[in-house]
Amino acid sequence: MGNRLSRIYTRTGDDGTTGLGDGDRVRKDDARVEAYGTVDELNSALGMLSPLGIPADLDELVASLQQKLFDLGGELCIPGRVVIESSDVLQLEQELDRLNASLPPLREFVLPGGNAAAAACHLARAICRRAERRTITMAESAAVNSHSIRYLNRLSDLLFVLARTINLRSGHAEVLWASTKMAKANQPPDPES
Repeated sequence: MGNRLSRIYTRTGDDGTTGLGDGDRVRKDDARVEAYGTVDELNSALGMLSPLGIPADLDELVASLQQKLFDLGGELCIPGRVVIESSDVLQLEQELDRLNASLPPLREFVLPGGNAAAAACHLARAICRRAERRTITMAESAAVNSHSIRYLNRLSDLLFVLARTINLRSGHAEVLWASTKMAKANQPPDPES
């Protein structure tokens, strides 16, 4: 394979536009660019997990997710291209079920945190939710593969479970939400008041 990128800068975007995969030029804040740009941001956030030290099987999972996200970014960048299939969504569901089976049941909401890798995974989850929202916004003006939206939705769930798994395996307790307002609302009224 020859060099795909011989020059990093082209100056063609200096006017506030960028080229899509089919050669069309659009504004850099176009809904399509926002969607695939946020998928790229998500992929970059996932890239932080490996250097933070996660178990080998989870590292392999994250690497495969990054590959699929690069495919998804390409799909969103090229109008009419379809890469994500229902089998990709099913694969995420199978990973979700596998990892979730070893976790204790949730009794409270979990706050993002724990060890550094779990916290980074929670950040990736939040970015994934934004990527999903940006893709839905894009769908208002352009055709979007429904499997891609489902993929992002399921991936955010998987990243939540992955963060919990990282904490469990590293021996870090999850940070649970303790709302003082909710706790007060659930207490019986004070008879003295």
